[in-house]
Amino acid sequence: MRLLAAALLAAALPAYAQDAGESRELIGQIGGRTALIYLYVTPRTDGSARLNGEYLLLPTLQQRFVEGERSKQLGVTFLKEGNSPILYGRPGTATLQGTWSSGVLKGTRYAPGGQLREKFEFSETFPAMDGYSAQVHCESAADRYTATLAFSVEQGKLKSLEWRSKVAPAGHTCALGELTQQAYSGGLRFAADRCMVTMRDLGDYVRVAAEDCAKYCGSQAYLEPVLVERGGACQLLRPHPR
Repeated sequence: MRLLAAALLAAALPAYAQDAGESRELIGQIGGRTALIYLYVTPRTDGSARLNGEYLLLPTLQQRFVEGERSKQLGVTFLKEGNSPILYGRPGTATLQGTWSSGVLKGTRYAPGGQLREKFEFSETFPAMDGYSAQVHCESAADRYTATLAFSVEQGKLKSLEWRSKVAPAGHTCALGELTQQAYSGGLRFAADRCMVTMRDLGDYVRVAAEDCAKYCGSQAYLEPVLVERGGACQLLRPHPR
């Protein structure tokens, strides 16, 4: 499954109440560590919301799963943290308690016994990449999946991009190229029909992710998000197999 992220903004609660759910992602810090958090929000009729998702600590790619809720009043947020995507009935490794409003999620992370561990703060606003330049050609692999990514970007403008993947043993493939750049705040975005490729600055990495690109893939093929290091090496975003 693809990683999902969600944010529930206080000003938008009436609109969310009419939706089945929405996904968002935020970048920030837990203690002194950079982290990327993905949450999915399920609105409730009383204006509160159910939240679930995960966060990744960068650059170690340590992964933690979370679930909890956000209140209608003041955006008070409580998230139980664990090592498994199924947290119900299992002991948590920590809790994140704070508020979520105006696109910012911040608060304190506590140990299971209630001891204060560290502060955290996340934002929906990602750095601009208007000045980003890179020439990248790299390979990445995990289990049955292999991929090659090559792109050239100069001062935030796409010169070329080719992204191919293959999944064994069926040998189904994906192949992307001939993308058109689109206006996009908080990163760079390129499109081919409905297929979107997005680059975002995560500090030590640039993340490259594809969305709605099934048209360019075989039935069992897919394009895993990739983290591109500043030196040009690549690794898959998720630390666990698909």
